[in-house]
Amino acid sequence: MTTLPLNLRHRRGAALGAAALIALLLLVLPLAAGWLGPAWVRTLAFAALYVMLALGLNIVVGFAGLLDLGYIAFYAVGAYTFALLASPHLTENFPRLAQAFPGGMHVPIWGAIPLGATIAAAFGVLLGAPVLKLRGDYLAIVTLGFGEIIRIFLNNLNEPVNLTNGPQGITLIDPVRIGDFRFDRTVSFLGVHLTSLQLYYYLFVALAVISVLVCVRLQDSRLGRAWMAIREDEVAAKAMGINVRNVKLLAFGLGATFGGVAGSMFASFQGFVSPESFSLMESVIVLSMIVLGGLGHIPGVIFGAVLLSVFPEVLRHTVGPLQMQLFGRIVIDTEVLRMLLYGVALVAIMLYRPKGLWPAPQHGVAASPDPAPPPRATPRG
Repeated sequence: MTTLPLNLRHRRGAALGAAALIALLLLVLPLAAGWLGPAWVRTLAFAALYVMLALGLNIVVGFAGLLDLGYIAFYAVGAYTFALLASPHLTENFPRLAQAFPGGMHVPIWGAIPLGATIAAAFGVLLGAPVLKLRGDYLAIVTLGFGEIIRIFLNNLNEPVNLTNGPQGITLIDPVRIGDFRFDRTVSFLGVHLTSLQLYYYLFVALAVISVLVCVRLQDSRLGRAWMAIREDEVAAKAMGINVRNVKLLAFGLGATFGGVAGSMFASFQGFVSPESFSLMESVIVLSMIVLGGLGHIPGVIFGAVLLSVFPEVLRHTVGPLQMQLFGRIVIDTEVLRMLLYGVALVAIMLYRPKGLWPAPQHGVAASPDPAPPPRATPRG
């Protein structure tokens, strides 16, 4: 029986201790935030959603090096797919579906989420297929146009057939249900009353943890190394025998899958979706999360997503009351100040820490040894 080296055992013990501490913090955090008000619990739940979105975009931009400015379109596809399958909208507008489903189309979560992720992945491949030979700015412009096309379609697909209900959006979306357990009710567990927001928070955190595990496995896999080879030098990767076309399509498809799952959870959590929730600014914010945290580094991406999703709520609860106390009125709107600080932060990051606040470690780069001192001259005799 082989024994592990002492340093390796210490590392594993430290990793298990850190994981236990983080798990305990994630369990207690919504309970502590509940004392401050439901808005903070909602903010934490959205932070978990943004972690999923950032991890999906990190596959495309961080791992494969493909600049995608229309990633929020996959978020919208997942949200609208879940909304159509878990709301009375289709049965109210299509008589044949109303005859087939007299009680309404209330597809369970086990069917709606995989279908939303699959359709989002199909849209990702649909986007990736015509842009395989584009790079840099040209790829960014095309993906930006794709995201705007999806939003415009969602805004106008209410005539001649009312599929998305146009700018009014889709309402009465079913909450997440697992058997008889519903996430829109307050439950008691071991004497602790958990509200609907706290239940959704735990669900989103569980999905975010699964997303992290999937990304870690992808990063260390053969496919992940192929993505990184394409990111560093596409010509060299092709010369080494990597099928660049298929690998890029897999990056777009897998990244879109994360967006589809997050969109499905968003629709269930809100109970309402509309095209206004999927604007270009949302894509920019998700891209800012991975740039600020650290491209290609999973812990950095998580840090950036949590930071930029919690930051607006902190501003809303501090800057507004502070201005009222100092000036008696709101001098700078919180939203304007938020965008200003976003821009300043991105400029500072690009200037002083271009690899992000938590960049990926440089493997295989050894520190240069100190030069040896010149030999001393020994006197003769």
